Amino acid sequence: MMFIYVLVKSVGKRRDVVSKQRVKLQGTPGSLRVLLTELVTVNVREFVGKEEEKPLVSYLTEGEINQQASSGKVGFGAIYNNSKPDLNAAIHTAIQAFEDGLFLVFINSEQIEDLDAPLNMADGDEVALIRLTMLAGRMW
Repeated sequence: MMFIYVLVKSVGKRRDVVSKQRVKLQGTPGSLRVLLTELVTVNVREFVGKEEEKPLVSYLTEGEINQQASSGKVGFGAIYNNSKPDLNAAIHTAIQAFEDGLFLVFINSEQIEDLDAPLNMADGDEVALIRLTMLAGRMW
């Protein structure tokens, strides 16, 4: 078991705010493919866990309202789709997205380009996943 830090840009913020989220992995990933599989698995399990912890009565404190208002949307975080995510499909999608060049992976500021090359990761390493945005338009 090891802990890494995933650098995450806050969604909806007008300023570029990057925070570190501590993620617990089951083991030391030997390749980028294994790392992506672990990260997707952690996220899917968290999503399913949140879905199962629905309170009887939803409410927001004044602090939560103010915090959400600063990002531009106030809500209860309700999930309206009742279907459970498919873990294998999510893993396949993440790996396919990397192969298609939709995001880059940096570990301790070093870009990782090969899915199956050996990784030398240690506790406390920083991982950044950078989604690339494709621009469309004309030159004129």
